[in-house]
Amino acid sequence: MAFRHIDPKWEWLGWWAVSFVMFGISLYYIVIVGWCANYMLFSLNLSWGDDPNAFFFQQFLAASDVDGVWRLGGIRWPIAAAVAIIWFINWLITYGGVQKGIERAVKVMMPMLLIITTSIIIWALFLPGAAKGVKHYVTPDLTKITDLRVWISAYGQIFFSLSLGFGIMIAYSSYLSRDANIFRNSLIVGFSNSLYEVCAGFGVFSILGYMATRQNQEIQDVVSSGIGLAFVAYPKAISLLPHGHLFGFLFFLLLIIAGISSTISIIEAFTSAILDKFALPRKAVITVMCIVGFCGSLLFTTHAGVLWLDIVDHFLNQYGLITVGIVETLVVGWLYRTDKLKAHIVSNLGLSGARHKVFDYVVLQLWMYCIRFVTPVALGIAIIHSLIQEFAEPYAGYPISAVIILGVGWLLVTHVFAFGLSGLPWRGAPVE
Repeated sequence: MAFRHIDPKWEWLGWWAVSFVMFGISLYYIVIVGWCANYMLFSLNLSWGDDPNAFFFQQFLAASDVDGVWRLGGIRWPIAAAVAIIWFINWLITYGGVQKGIERAVKVMMPMLLIITTSIIIWALFLPGAAKGVKHYVTPDLTKITDLRVWISAYGQIFFSLSLGFGIMIAYSSYLSRDANIFRNSLIVGFSNSLYEVCAGFGVFSILGYMATRQNQEIQDVVSSGIGLAFVAYPKAISLLPHGHLFGFLFFLLLIIAGISSTISIIEAFTSAILDKFALPRKAVITVMCIVGFCGSLLFTTHAGVLWLDIVDHFLNQYGLITVGIVETLVVGWLYRTDKLKAHIVSNLGLSGARHKVFDYVVLQLWMYCIRFVTPVALGIAIIHSLIQEFAEPYAGYPISAVIILGVGWLLVTHVFAFGLSGLPWRGAPVE
């Protein structure tokens, strides 16, 4: 990705990552944000009643059974309407550009995100049974350390939360000056992200502890994973909470803000690539992209949409993002050579003498070793483990045709499309 400061011969790598994410992940990710928008309104009168699981799958999604993955059954219009609104908000923010659109929106959304998260955590920590949930949260289970599924889930989580392999970091960093201290910036981003997630965990498990106490169950009996946590377990908890209406509204508003902050970054990364490569008008690119994206998202608003979402997400998360991560580490570590990047980092730190040597030989040498060896090996093991599981039986009992077409097929199409775009002739302005 040329992006102003990056050598054009490496632009295919960023293009691949951005195109893959834009047309592979954003289409269904925005649908999940649309679910949150519906549930924010449902929270006002606790529309899910006594059985949040039945409400979510049978009434709200009207989901087909596993064997009905090819029976789309028409569009669920409440979901489609919310998805249209979310796409419009994304268009409105990114249409104004980085400074007049995204920067202004983020200055509002990030403080809101922090305030709402802090309020929920404090509220949850004072609930009866919260200590039970916190204890479960902070008590390590060392038997899981050898479970590859835990490591794969951890990689998937950190890839999504830090937008690794998405091309987003490349896009945003391309707007920095050449003398920017990228080492300091990376530490700020990494530690602030992890700190936020750790703190949010106290709120999540405090709620689960409250649920377990109210229902006289163990934590593991009330906890859910994936979409079940946000749209089944939490609505059940909201129904039990004092002033649950307000808590539910804030919780789903929090998810909406977090979701939109991610999707505008995906759109901006892809837009930056388009503008740099083809020198097209920004506003036209944004408009066309959001219209095409909305049309693609409609596939996931059908009765079979949640099945499509589950399959596509599984394969893109288990194989797509990890593949992008492996290629990026190999390119940076072995082709581009980390020595160049290391020299650039050190030159902008302002270190000298012994401090320079310590930083160079301890911090950056370890970092280089991780990029060239540790990370690609770890990600490679994760992919091999996942492949073994896939060959053992079709994912989640879906028909083999769905696994091949929606899983493998969607994965291959996004990669081919991404490489096809990156291979087109360069027509943009020269890199500065």
